[in-house]
Amino acid sequence: MSIQIFNTLTRQKEPFIPLEEGKVKMYVCGPTVYNYIHIGNSRPVIVYDTVRRYLQYAGYDVKFVSNFTDVDDKIIKAANELGEATSELTERFIAAYFEDITALGCKKADAHPRVTEHMDDIIQFVQVLIDKGFAYESQGDVYYRTRKFNGYGKLSHQSIDDLKVGARIEAGEKKEDPLDFALWKSAKPGEVKWDSPWGAGRPGWHIECSVMAREHLGDTIDIHAGGQDLTFPHHENEIAQSEAHNDKAFARYWMHNGYINIDNEKMSKSLGNFILVNDIRQQIDPQVLRFFMLSVHYRHPINFAQDLVEAAKNGLDRIRTAYANVEHRLEASAGLAENSEDWLAKIVQIKVDFEAAMNDDFNTANAISALFELSRIANVYLNESNTDPQVLQAILNMFNTIGDVLGVQVKVEAGLLDEEIEALIEERNMARKNHDFARSDEIRDQLLNMDIVLEDTRQGTRWKRGQ
Repeated sequence: MSIQIFNTLTRQKEPFIPLEEGKVKMYVCGPTVYNYIHIGNSRPVIVYDTVRRYLQYAGYDVKFVSNFTDVDDKIIKAANELGEATSELTERFIAAYFEDITALGCKKADAHPRVTEHMDDIIQFVQVLIDKGFAYESQGDVYYRTRKFNGYGKLSHQSIDDLKVGARIEAGEKKEDPLDFALWKSAKPGEVKWDSPWGAGRPGWHIECSVMAREHLGDTIDIHAGGQDLTFPHHENEIAQSEAHNDKAFARYWMHNGYINIDNEKMSKSLGNFILVNDIRQQIDPQVLRFFMLSVHYRHPINFAQDLVEAAKNGLDRIRTAYANVEHRLEASAGLAENSEDWLAKIVQIKVDFEAAMNDDFNTANAISALFELSRIANVYLNESNTDPQVLQAILNMFNTIGDVLGVQVKVEAGLLDEEIEALIEERNMARKNHDFARSDEIRDQLLNMDIVLEDTRQGTRWKRGQ
């Protein structure tokens, strides 16, 4: 079965056929670096890192590009408030971004272009649009003539007439039409600026991705991705700019991930309910956050709530415990079992189910179900009186294969910190208090497999590291 992708442009699943056989050119809109990323920002990073991993697993040579917006109104405002140069601010938060995404198990892109590194390319791109009549200069600003592009609205599935309703010209704008958008903004006093044929200024937001995608991936790319909130106007405007400039289709497949809600409310700064990744990863294992994000199909909204995150943690713990138990048994297992072929067939079926899930528009929720089924099979097999090293190794290999694609660490590294051990013991105590003895036993086994020995006494649970 070929990979099927839900294409926002056509609103249907389509077989994935890249422009060049065996190769994928993929662009994902990156962050505006004026603060730490919040968990809403982290979802597309995790989702498209996983998409990239699966495409590589499927044998594609993937060139993955994700930009940094390192100059815009928010950055200028934040830098002014802190009394520092915009370059100092953005450099600090780019470093923080990499720290956060690394903790979440995400790989760096093959290229992370910055707007400030492509200023000459942006100016040349805008000039071509002016020369073609798709853009015009107005008192130091440059605007795109939206109505001149016949396909405007095709990504968001809106007609130009529908878009006109409610459109207006803001104070200080010098547009021909309310629907036109800025490609270049003249500099205000005290702002960072670059020289251009239209006067000192800086780019509009939308133009940067059109330019950087073209410079790093060419006129037409295979996959363009980002959050659902970018569909309109950002991605719509990218299409208008790029296709007018390049005279070619800009992207063959458009992917958009759903929103994140916090306790069933939309996350927003106005509500004060947004959560920074930098903060949350001090409280929970960032791998749990990744596992949680992948537990829902990427196109669906996801609700971030304490009980749901706790359920994700417990689920990941069960998988890790099963892995550790199989690994422990493998060290002591020898000889062949009569029914090994049957068990190996079950493991092959897990692979089939996993690939079917991921081929169906990267359905990580169902892929995780395959991982849970593998854990169940592992636990049942460990109850066999005679276990075959070949089967045990096949189980571990399948755990590692699925874990690598999902970016989830199924093997817990040795050397838990004392605080982490204490937290697991506290969780075990609560499980016992609630008569959840299965969970209590899982935690004991998990710690035992990491050479942590528990001793229950009248004074409480004591622990020590094994010799």
